[in-house]
Amino acid sequence: MDAAKAEHAEAAYSLDNPALESIGVSITHWRDDYVELELPLAPSMLNRSRVVHGGTICTLLDAATGYAGLYAAPGETPRHAVTLSLTSNFLSNGTGKRLTAKGKVDRRGRSIFFSRAEVWLDGELLVATGVATMKYLK
Repeated sequence: MDAAKAEHAEAAYSLDNPALESIGVSITHWRDDYVELELPLAPSMLNRSRVVHGGTICTLLDAATGYAGLYAAPGETPRHAVTLSLTSNFLSNGTGKRLTAKGKVDRRGRSIFFSRAEVWLDGELLVATGVATMKYLK
């Protein structure tokens, strides 16, 4: 994503999440029941084997499964949720320039929703999948 697109995405979709913002996560696509997040990789995100650290990947899985259920149209009250359960599956590893996480809601109830996510490295290598149970905050 070029700088102009990244700036537009940040202006259009606010994370309102200091932890994610501090590592460089941005929302690139967001609608009801779906989100895409991007994270440019930095050397500090690699483990001692010099591949992307599992904690970085889990952070994106958690964020994507959560934000998938939190979309609110402009002018609507923002939604918030907490993670009740997150299961991660590491499928591959590597290093590259960017991680992309894609999250989708599978089922939504009044106070709980179930979602899943994938994390891709440079849009080519599926590195992890996850499923989550999330609870809306009132």
